[in-house]
Amino acid sequence: MKRVDDFRWRLGGRELVPIVIGGMGVDISTAELALEAARLGGVGHISDAMVHTVTDRHFDTKFVKEKLQQYKFNVANPDKSVVRFDLGRIAEATRLHVGHTMERKRGDGLILVNCMEKLSMNAPRETLRVRLAAALDAGIDGITLAAGLHLSSLALIEDHPRFRDAKLGIIVSSLRALQLFLKKSFRTGRLPDYIVVEGPLAGGHLGFGLDWTRHDLASIVAEIRRYLVSEKLDIPLIPAGGIFTGSDAAGFLENGASAVQVATRFTVTRECGLPDEVKQRYFEVTEEGIEVNMISPTGYPMRMLSSSPAIGAGIRPNCEAYGYLLDGSGGCSYIAAYHREMAAHPGARRVPVTDKTCLCTQMRNFDVWTCGHYAYRLKDTSRRREDGGYQLLTVEHVFQDYQFSTDGRIALPEEGKGA
Repeated sequence: MKRVDDFRWRLGGRELVPIVIGGMGVDISTAELALEAARLGGVGHISDAMVHTVTDRHFDTKFVKEKLQQYKFNVANPDKSVVRFDLGRIAEATRLHVGHTMERKRGDGLILVNCMEKLSMNAPRETLRVRLAAALDAGIDGITLAAGLHLSSLALIEDHPRFRDAKLGIIVSSLRALQLFLKKSFRTGRLPDYIVVEGPLAGGHLGFGLDWTRHDLASIVAEIRRYLVSEKLDIPLIPAGGIFTGSDAAGFLENGASAVQVATRFTVTRECGLPDEVKQRYFEVTEEGIEVNMISPTGYPMRMLSSSPAIGAGIRPNCEAYGYLLDGSGGCSYIAAYHREMAAHPGARRVPVTDKTCLCTQMRNFDVWTCGHYAYRLKDTSRRREDGGYQLLTVEHVFQDYQFSTDGRIALPEEGKGA
């Protein structure tokens, strides 16, 4: 059987190792993680999710504090329609996050930004336009459109001077979603440079209902490939979700995929933004300790560790500081769920909210432990230390294991080396 290294993805005159590391937010796919992928000749993602929080954390900016101070008067009000993002601040934070990453880029690979449409930010169209344009201004190699149909996203930036040369891709989980996107993108005269086909075993938000077990990645990829051939559209396909070994990846490449997107195995690397103690929870999880639930205010199912502190946590909505999931009317399903429970328990200082979570605050605090279906196999990718914990890996180690491994094998790290 061939190895991943026997293949190359040719994109816009570049020859890439066909490994794409997905964009895990908030600040889980760090700049350091993406930079390593690019150095090794592949593709890394950063995420623009909650970019104010990310820049405050790394560049000592005060975007979150300033926004909270501006709207502090509204904290106790269930109506968040007055809470708005300053578009100039969004652009400033995005340029800082993306620009600093691109300045440090080395190697022949690419760095892309994952941009979620579901971050509606109480002004979906306006804030998305600024996020996309600012990333292009800052020199990002390309943008992957995620978490939504993005029917108008290309039109938002079709006048940008980099609209034609930057790489633009879309994540879909069905042929129907792709067809809707292509119908709109045709009007801009700009097709996507790649299509990430995300299957039901992926981590985080899923493009399926709770019937996700009825679907499988290989079938979806094959259906989309047949459609592209019938329409004479030569667009690279990138399967994602449940690709745990180099052999898994090589199998898709042998069947015509241009690259594969992977993420879960990189959650336990030193360069990943998760706290080290959380990475140990990922190593320890069993198959029974992973669930798909509906606690996200986006309405999408999410896959995560069942021990995630965010599950059932009834914290006060912090939209004045964050508010990334507020819809165009200033609403969020968590706000409604929280105030419902508070009304049902008068006088209580804190109540559990089991059906939704305050995703902004919980993601900011690294308390939503999203993962792919095979996260329970992470313990088989490392070595147990004398203290009972597991060695953390490096992006280089995991990347090269995907690149060079065969026969379903997983290379363990050198004993005693690393954290």
